[in-house]
Amino acid sequence: MKTRFFIYGLLGWGLEVFWTGFESALSGDPRLTAHTYLWMFPIYGLAVFLEPLHNAIRRYPWFIRGMVWVLVIFALEYSTGGLIRLITGYSPWNYSGTSPWEIHGLIRLDMAPLWFITGFIFEQVHDYLTRRLNLQGR
Repeated sequence: MKTRFFIYGLLGWGLEVFWTGFESALSGDPRLTAHTYLWMFPIYGLAVFLEPLHNAIRRYPWFIRGMVWVLVIFALEYSTGGLIRLITGYSPWNYSGTSPWEIHGLIRLDMAPLWFITGFIFEQVHDYLTRRLNLQGR
């Protein structure tokens, strides 16, 4: 479990750096500025606890699974961001004023397609870790 937690944390960081760098490129920043937060490592690592959910829904149609991932990721994003804000006074991310679809600055409903796809990426990573690297219980 610890190994998978670490892998998910690193993969999450990497995806976030790639995504923010890509957004930077789209906005015309030739430096391709990218960033993440130290807080994100354990948040992404929490994906290890989603593996049983993936096993439970793997036989569902792709659309249903995608919707489950959107709802779960929204719940995790809202609750972890809210908890960090409660502890520190700030959330690592703040969507306030960035979209008419934001809720309390913690989630953006217009990011649902991204989370839909992210859920399927998680499924592939989970299956790879389980089958190819034999990291079922580590």
